[in-house]
Amino acid sequence: MGKGRYFSEECAKAKAKLLKGSAKLTQKHVVPSQMTAIEVINPGSQSQLQQVTVAVPVLKAGQVLVKVAAAGINRADLLQRSGLYPPPAGESEILGLEVAGTVVAVADDVSQDWLSETVFGLVPGGGYAQYVAMSAEHLIKKPATLGMSEAAACAEVFLTAFQAMRVVGHLPYQGALLVHAGASGVGTAAIQLGKAMGCFVAVTVGSDEKAKTCLALGADCALNYKTHDFAAELKAARPQGFDLIIDPVAGEYIAKDIQLLALDGQIVVLSMLGGRMTPELDLGLMLKKRGQLLCSTLRSRTDGYKSALISDFSQQFGKALAEGKIKPVLAQSIDWSEAERAHQLLASNAVVGKLVLTLF
Repeated sequence: MGKGRYFSEECAKAKAKLLKGSAKLTQKHVVPSQMTAIEVINPGSQSQLQQVTVAVPVLKAGQVLVKVAAAGINRADLLQRSGLYPPPAGESEILGLEVAGTVVAVADDVSQDWLSETVFGLVPGGGYAQYVAMSAEHLIKKPATLGMSEAAACAEVFLTAFQAMRVVGHLPYQGALLVHAGASGVGTAAIQLGKAMGCFVAVTVGSDEKAKTCLALGADCALNYKTHDFAAELKAARPQGFDLIIDPVAGEYIAKDIQLLALDGQIVVLSMLGGRMTPELDLGLMLKKRGQLLCSTLRSRTDGYKSALISDFSQQFGKALAEGKIKPVLAQSIDWSEAERAHQLLASNAVVGKLVLTLF
């Protein structure tokens, strides 16, 4: 997989230096100087979302300007508005980590072939707006099999799941995967990628309805943690354990994860929905299993890392995505004027799959 590409910090720093400053651009579309965006008012526990008028982003070298048609909603957005997850230094304060839309301008060092192309991909911020600047190396052409809303629901969940499974973690083909929060956007993506790799996939979820959705996606086992002792049942069902456990819950789940690890297994923590502190751990059991506890994020990674991640994902699963063999689970498309309602819906934990804001 060329793992070394992900960690070439010197290359990343050199590239960042070259990308400083604005760049000349080429465009075929009329681009206004001002745009509407959604801004967080009073970040913290009493935060509110408000539409405001701001300047259209000025492109740097290596970037394109995308007219946004839809923007994915992620828990990171909820954390950012609460003041707990600020954007990387120098990036937009506007919410939104993934978009789908049309390229309307390119910097002079970017191929003009991108002009008018419909695309989707990751942004470090700025997605809740009519226009957003993106690195050309982070663009993914939108397959005809995906609508704009579906495309906007793709990048964050599939790349996060892929990173956990194949870059940070090393899930073998035909291995065993356990995913907590299996009905979430990342969870539903991980189920599909795991099955595409021929793996046994088990998930934990918070309702029987969510369990049914996961089973329909191909999960071999789906347990409602509210009504099942998932650690005991999974240990009995698969005594050899799991090669990889994707855990966005943490807290008291970590001790249970260790019980369920296979020899040389890995736990990849993506978030801390269950709390940042974990009860007493049996490191003796972890040592006996030669287990690894890893933590991972995506937003704060370098541009070079993200470019390599997107390239590897496209090589391994791009065809499956284009053919509709894997696809995001779109819970609901909501007009961006109702962004506050969309955030409340996500915070309720009642969503299966992804929520998307539409601007078209």
